[in-house]
Amino acid sequence: MELRYRFLFLDVDDTILDFTLTERAAYARTLASLGIAPTPEILDRYHVINEHWWEVFERGEAGREEILLRRHEQLFSELGVVRKSELCEEIYRTNLAIGHYFVPGAPELLQYLYDRGYELYIASNGVARTQYSRLESAGIGHYFREIFISETTGHHKPERAYFDYCFARIPGFAQDRALLIGDSLSSDIRGGKAAGIHTCWFNRKGKAAPPELQPDYEIHSLDALYDLL
Repeated sequence: MELRYRFLFLDVDDTILDFTLTERAAYARTLASLGIAPTPEILDRYHVINEHWWEVFERGEAGREEILLRRHEQLFSELGVVRKSELCEEIYRTNLAIGHYFVPGAPELLQYLYDRGYELYIASNGVARTQYSRLESAGIGHYFREIFISETTGHHKPERAYFDYCFARIPGFAQDRALLIGDSLSSDIRGGKAAGIHTCWFNRKGKAAPPELQPDYEIHSLDALYDLL
């Protein structure tokens, strides 16, 4: 039976690996090492700040290195403490690369897709060193034909140049047989639609997509992909 979609692009964070859990554990260790008590309220606030700065990056309003530091600077400013953002980022980056948490159903889904002949590709805006370490820890790198991380491609989602870079490196690629699966409307869905491929929004939190940014598909758990595909 011919596959409806042959080329599947999967985001990493909060699509395959649960970045929210990883972030919280890593930032708690980081703050503690800097002499700041990692209370639930502070960790919640960092999560909001971090999401904001990555959206700034995705809109092309700031560079990667800038936003990686600005997120810590903003938190420290709000807390009224003085710490070096460069040191915080170094410690945090090390902690982020330790271990992994799977999104429920991710290992089983990857094995299912791999066994049935889908061509799987990673499409991530994450920091390369961290992403490669987490993928190695999770033991899932062998499922993917290519791992496209924005830091190593020179472009990032949702830029068209990022997708052009990916497409050019896939033998026999056909846009009408490609599907991007990710949790971010601003990078995954916006980028995939602009690049002319189908998109599937992994909406775990039950948010509402704006009228101007509707994905081709919407799922609330990875199990829904079995029927969709």
